[in-house]
Amino acid sequence: MTALILITIFLALAFDFVNGFHDSANSIATVVSTRVLTPRQGVAWAAFFNFAAVFTFGVKVAMVVGKGVVHTDAITVPVILCGLVGAIAWNLITWRLGLPSSSSHALIGGYAGAAVAFGGFSKLLPAGLIKIGIFIALAPIIGMALGALNQVIVAMLVRNSRSSPALNTLFKRLQLVSSAIYSFSHGTNDAQKTMGILFALMVAGGKISIDSHMPIWIIFACYTVISAGTLSGGFRIVRTMGTRLTKLNPMNGFCAETGGGVTILAVSELGIPVSTTHTITGAILGVGLVTRRRSVRWLLAGRILWAWVLTIPLSALIAAACYYLFGQFL
Repeated sequence: MTALILITIFLALAFDFVNGFHDSANSIATVVSTRVLTPRQGVAWAAFFNFAAVFTFGVKVAMVVGKGVVHTDAITVPVILCGLVGAIAWNLITWRLGLPSSSSHALIGGYAGAAVAFGGFSKLLPAGLIKIGIFIALAPIIGMALGALNQVIVAMLVRNSRSSPALNTLFKRLQLVSSAIYSFSHGTNDAQKTMGILFALMVAGGKISIDSHMPIWIIFACYTVISAGTLSGGFRIVRTMGTRLTKLNPMNGFCAETGGGVTILAVSELGIPVSTTHTITGAILGVGLVTRRRSVRWLLAGRILWAWVLTIPLSALIAAACYYLFGQFL
């Protein structure tokens, strides 16, 4: 059992790394597409602020993931292991296709799917899943609304100097700030999801109780690994998010990143594991709708939407298949 726990810890941290790798594109897409930073500079900037979020020491989101998705009697090492396999597999599939799907919902789907394979649908906690489900819809809508609102307000403030070269330079500098806000929010929310899984693993392995505080080593390990993943960069998705979805200039990028980052920080404070991918995509679309509605690639947006819709069920199916195939040996 100790060996299996160690293997599962490795897989959890591997998921955390893939999460950072997969979602680094979301953190840097606008700042790279507007040529404020090069891709390498962008991922280094994002990784730094991903890790800086560790000093907030918030664990509300982690506890929702660790305690609020499946019943405690379904929190077993094989369930967690197979849930991680489902999440990692789906992340890699969508990365290969260049689609910005949600690592968060892949993790929730994988965890839930393995729990169902373990003991049926009665092992799921409806209240937690309903809360997460509501924000699957709300997060991109809130991000879209804030992105659009930011764009309207900023456009009004600078309406008399829109063509000024100095204004473009100003927004390039402001985009460094908005990118930092978004990267910080990404670390705050996404690192905690793996923290929640490792917390559940320690409970399943009998190392801590369900009422224990989050171990410090889990906090630092998750923030370090997700930052390393971000530093590695998932550049396949940068083009989708930053140039193919809609065209962005530095002012647009500033409005989108600020809207997405503020949304994620707010829901993180409420302890809700949202999709940072969904949120920033919604914010980019909001900005595109306000500035150039016809410039939004709606066919591509539809493909992204389908990736979102399919994330939880397909990651759950992969995890359930993993449990059925290997559960008897674990």
